[in-house]
Amino acid sequence: MPFFAPKANISLVIGGPYELLFDLDAPEGSRGGEGLKLLSFLPMEMLSFEWNAPPQYPNVRKGPHTWVVVQLHPLDQNKVRVRLTHAGWKEGEEWDRVFQYFKRAWDIVLSRLEYRFSKGPIDWNNPYRLPQNVTYEVP
Repeated sequence: MPFFAPKANISLVIGGPYELLFDLDAPEGSRGGEGLKLLSFLPMEMLSFEWNAPPQYPNVRKGPHTWVVVQLHPLDQNKVRVRLTHAGWKEGEEWDRVFQYFKRAWDIVLSRLEYRFSKGPIDWNNPYRLPQNVTYEVP
């Protein structure tokens, strides 16, 4: 079961789907990262993919899409540093709100990744919530 969202459609082929569905009961097109593509990957090192805004930000959601780069840096046999960079931002009031939204959302995603590997699978009926006093470094 994925740590990022309750359902995913991902193909590790450049240009393949990179779709993460957060709200399975929402109408098609509003469930999450629908219609997004994998941009590049290096096995065990790096992954990049298109990303869009949540449905409550329709002007940003329609595009152009931003992109995310996830880099993995082994620290020792049991530890990996994960660096997440979200790029492609534009200017404007709605873009600023989406940027602020993702400052918190990526903290949640990274905490769920850590939880997945330290505790086990995410129970999407009662997903792990980031404690209020924890934040991750945002580049």
